Amino acid sequence: MSAIKVGVITVSDTASVDAAADRSGPTIQEIVRQRGHGCVRLTILPDDEQRIRETVKNWCSENAVDWIITTGGTGFGVRDRTPEAIAPLLEREAPGIVHLLLSESLKHTPLAALSRPVAGTVGNTLVVTLPGSVKAVKENLEALFANGFIEHAIDLIRGGTGKQVHAAMGSGHHGDATHIHHHHHHDHRVPQPRSILSHDPSLPVYARHRISPYPQISLEDALKMIMNEIQPLGVVSLPVTPALAGHILGEDVNAPQNIPSSKTTSVDGYALRSSDSPGVYKVLTSSTHPLSDVLPEGSIFRINTGGPLPAGSDTVIMVEDTELLSTAKDANGEDAEEKEVKTLAQVPPGDNIREPGSDVHKGDLVLQRGEVLTSLGGEVGTLAFVGRKEIKVYRKPVVAILSTGNELLDLQSPNPPASDGWGGIWDTNRPSLRAALEGMGYNVVDLGIVADDVDAHVKAIKQGLESADLLLTTGGTSMGASDLLKPVVERQFGGMIHFGRVSMKPGKPTTFASIPTTQGEHGRKFMFALPGNPASALVTFYIFVIPALRKLGGWPSDRCHLPRVRVKLGDTMRLDPRVEFHRVIVKAGEKGLRATSTGGQRSSRVASLSGANGLVQLPTKREGGPDRLEAGSYADAVIIGELQM
Repeated sequence: MSAIKVGVITVSDTASVDAAADRSGPTIQEIVRQRGHGCVRLTILPDDEQRIRETVKNWCSENAVDWIITTGGTGFGVRDRTPEAIAPLLEREAPGIVHLLLSESLKHTPLAALSRPVAGTVGNTLVVTLPGSVKAVKENLEALFANGFIEHAIDLIRGGTGKQVHAAMGSGHHGDATHIHHHHHHDHRVPQPRSILSHDPSLPVYARHRISPYPQISLEDALKMIMNEIQPLGVVSLPVTPALAGHILGEDVNAPQNIPSSKTTSVDGYALRSSDSPGVYKVLTSSTHPLSDVLPEGSIFRINTGGPLPAGSDTVIMVEDTELLSTAKDANGEDAEEKEVKTLAQVPPGDNIREPGSDVHKGDLVLQRGEVLTSLGGEVGTLAFVGRKEIKVYRKPVVAILSTGNELLDLQSPNPPASDGWGGIWDTNRPSLRAALEGMGYNVVDLGIVADDVDAHVKAIKQGLESADLLLTTGGTSMGASDLLKPVVERQFGGMIHFGRVSMKPGKPTTFASIPTTQGEHGRKFMFALPGNPASALVTFYIFVIPALRKLGGWPSDRCHLPRVRVKLGDTMRLDPRVEFHRVIVKAGEKGLRATSTGGQRSSRVASLSGANGLVQLPTKREGGPDRLEAGSYADAVIIGELQM
C-alpha cells in the first residue's frame, strides 16, 4: 500500500507557548518516518476542548490525512480534555484499538489505568489519542505498528480489502520493527503523499498535464486553509530595544512597582509647604540640599517635571507664579544660579503633584500577551516605562525568496542566456518582494534566480529549509514543461500541496505547500509558490503571504489579514467570473474614502502597483448580473499602504 499520511496534534498548554517543550510530537514524527510513512500536518494546541475538536474536524473534512495521532490531555488532570474533544466526532468507535493501547501500557505501569484513550474514524480518517509522555508514545506506537496492524486498518478505511497485509502475514513477513527499520534505511525512499498530482519531470514533454490536476478552490477556502495549517513559532526572550517593533508579546507584562515610586511633580517649579504664604524664599537645588533632609523654613526647592519632592514639602508652585529676585555669581562674577525667588500665590496641598502609583500601580497589567509591538513606539515605550529590560515575544519568521526561470536576469549582475539574440527579462519579483518584506521588518534570505532544472530546484529549496522559516518563490507554478516547483515539492521532498489553484485574478496558479523537515519547530515548513507575473506576485503576497507570516509570528487571528475598508469607486471597473483584486489609490476626503484605479490591470504590469495603496476586491460576475461596477459604487478594499489625503 502507499504511504500513510499522518497528522500529529500535540495537546499541551506549555508546548503551545514554547514549542521546544514538545517532546512527544517529534517522537511520533520520527517513528512514523522510520516506518516509511509521512507526517503531512503538525500542530501544537493548548488544552482547549473546542480548538482540539475544530482542528480534528477540519483535517478530516479536508481529507488531508489518513491518520490523526494526538498526544497529551488523556489523563485525569483538570485540563485534560482531549477525549471529550474527540469522542463526539467519532462516527465508528474502535474499542479494540483502545484495548490494545491500554493493555500495552499496563504491561509497563499500573498507572496506565488512569489513561483515557479514545479511537475511531471520522470520515475516512482514523483518529487515535495517545498519552503525553515520550515513553508511553513509543510503547503505544510499537503496538500499533506491530504485525502490520495500522497499515491493515488504514487500508480498510481507504476502502481496500486488506489482501496485501494478509499476504505479507501469510508469507512470514509480519512487518515487525526490525524488518521495517531495515527497509527504511536501505531503500532510501522519500515518504510520498497518498496522491501525487504533479507531472513527472522525468517524462517527455508530451506527457505533461494539459489540464491542471489541482482543484481550483475559492479564495475563502484558500485563506481558511492557510490559517488552519500554520501555527505560531516559539517564544523567545529579547532585549527591550527598538528592534522589537513588529513582534508579538509572548507574555503578560505587569508593573513591578508603583510608578511613580514616590511623590513627583507634574510641572517645572518649586517644591514648598502648602502653609508657605506668598513672599521671598531662598532657592535650594538637588546639588545644595539632599532630598531626604526636611526642607528648611524660608526655603523652596527648585524642581523639574517628573522630579521627586524633598522631605517636608507637600505642594509645588509653577515657575509662572514666581519672580526672580537675585542670583548667585560664579568666580567670574557672572550670574550662575537662582538665589532668591518671590512666590506670588499660596498653593494648596497636593497641587501639581503625582502621587505614588498614580500612573501605574504595582501589579497592574500594562501590556497583554498577543499585543503587537508596533513601530509607532507606544508599546516599546511602555516596556521601558515599567523598567523591563527583556521581554518574551513570538519569534519573527525568516523568509527565503527565490525566482525561477532560465529567462530571468539579475538586475545587479546580468548574465544574458545563450540564445538567438533574445536578451531575457529582468527579475522583478525578488527586488519587489524583498523591499516589501524588509519594509515590514522581516529578515530575508535571498536565494537568487534558480534555473529550470530539478537539481537546481532541489538545492535551492534545501538551502531555504535550512536558513528560513518560510519559503517564497515566484514562477514555475503553471502548466509549462519547465514549471517544476510542484513536482519537486511532492516528488523530491515528500511535501504536501495544500492548494495549487485559486479562483482569483490575478494569481490563479498560487500554490501553498508544506515540506517535512527535522529543522522546523513543528516538523515541517511552509512554502508559497507565487505566479511569475509581477503584479500577480505582489497581489498574492499581500493576500496570502502576509497573513501566513503574521500567523507564524504569533499575531492574533483577527489581525493576521491586512485591514479592509469600504471605498467609493472613482472609476468603472469590469467584473470577472473570478474574484478580482483591482489595484487602486485610496484617498481620504471629507466624504469618506475614494479609490481610483492605477490603470491597466494586466498581471504582468507591475506598474499597476506603483503608487497603489489598496486592492479593491471586486465581486464575481454572475450569469444575468452586471458585468461591471460603475463609478460611484461602493466596494471593499484591502489596504496595503498608507492612506493618502
